[in-house]
Amino acid sequence: MSATTTPPTWFVTGASRGIGLELVRQLLARGSNVAATTRSAERLVNALGSTADTGRLLALTVDLTDEAEVRSAVDRTTERFGRLDVVVNNAGYGYLAAVEETSATAVRDMLDVQVGGVWNVLRAALPVLREQRAGRVINVSSILGLTTMPGWALYCAGKFALEGLSEALAAEVAEFGIKVTVVEPGYFRTSFLTSDSLVLPGETTEHYPAVRAMVEDHLKLQGHQLGDPVKGAAAIIEHAGIEDGPLRQLLGSDAHAFATAKVDALRANLDATAASAPATDFPKG
Repeated sequence: MSATTTPPTWFVTGASRGIGLELVRQLLARGSNVAATTRSAERLVNALGSTADTGRLLALTVDLTDEAEVRSAVDRTTERFGRLDVVVNNAGYGYLAAVEETSATAVRDMLDVQVGGVWNVLRAALPVLREQRAGRVINVSSILGLTTMPGWALYCAGKFALEGLSEALAAEVAEFGIKVTVVEPGYFRTSFLTSDSLVLPGETTEHYPAVRAMVEDHLKLQGHQLGDPVKGAAAIIEHAGIEDGPLRQLLGSDAHAFATAKVDALRANLDATAASAPATDFPKG
């Protein structure tokens, strides 16, 4: 973020629950200006309680899949606060099913939010940040943006896409003074594993008992997740103030363990194919 004498302005999507809500709560307590989008601004204001009674909150009902609505939200933010410093793409939800059980509608709905929605926000916000020659984009991914589990294919597909988008974006906007962070949380004690945030398929088959068992285990995990959302939100805010921090911000010891295992497996795969990979090259002449 650029140095400024005025409070920084944050634009946060998916702000009515979980880490997004905690992020808004802490930012307001720190004196930041916050434009917070959700599918229901009323629900967000109710969740914040007395914290919402401030001129520093702009609560916006926005459908992130609607490009015009997103652009209007960004315009209203800059009109209200005069600038834009940090954009947090946090909105999303879970989906648990085998690939075979995942409908075409479910695929489109998920990717419209987790990929298309992020792109809508970026198209609206990047011209503002670029003109300022400063700012930060924080894309909230997941440890399942780096590794996978059976049953999480659709969710992983969206988060893997977000990881690739973020890496390319970071290189594209660096010359404009814009920083990019990809946040990769592990399991946090939020409502993510409840019916508010987790979708299950309308129909299942008998052929994936391991996926059914995994779903049951995840539902039982609710309320026992390792991650503390209060600490997670604070860590995101702290990292946003680090000028030359790493691209990826892992949150949770579980996330770090999963990521380390993925890197080790990838290294083993690379070593196993080191001799065979060059076989498809043209001969050196």
